[in-house]
Amino acid sequence: MTIQQILCNIYPLPAESLAQLESIAEQKSYAKGHLLLRAGRTEDQVYFIKQGIARAFSEKRDRNVTFWFGQEGDAVVSMRSYVEQKPGYEHIELLEDCELYQMEAAKLQALYRQDINIANWGRKFAEKEIIKTENRLIKLQIGSASERYKEFMEENPALLQRVPLGHIASYLGISAVSLSRIRAEKG
Repeated sequence: MTIQQILCNIYPLPAESLAQLESIAEQKSYAKGHLLLRAGRTEDQVYFIKQGIARAFSEKRDRNVTFWFGQEGDAVVSMRSYVEQKPGYEHIELLEDCELYQMEAAKLQALYRQDINIANWGRKFAEKEIIKTENRLIKLQIGSASERYKEFMEENPALLQRVPLGHIASYLGISAVSLSRIRAEKG
């Protein structure tokens, strides 16, 4: 995806405002396994995935708990760092070699103050991220593991081919053994 497509999928912008946002986006490449963001740090970058897959996870006792997958067009951001300039609680790991667009949060904040269209884009960006989080929380609280897996398959068929099953099991809040059983039942 191009940076223009990603930005305008969040909120359509006039050409001049879009050009200003594009001017602060820098293309970066990172290898599979790279930790893009780290828990306990105040992150000062916002990323958008041009190509590749990422996951957000937290470490709990002796295991990692995956709570988000990002793919082409998605934002990669520690919202706590972005909004409050405080250390985030998540690690973001790249599950494939990735091409990303990187923006410095400070430059983005400066554009919000200079251009009402970009400020509105930023509001929509934050709102969409909040809705994603809310949807994820609700889905974890309702429905059986089998229903969560079925919904995941329907909403993210490409991820099933690109993400290790252990990460998917963690995302669904179940063990790898339970996921294998559910998959066998779905046949």
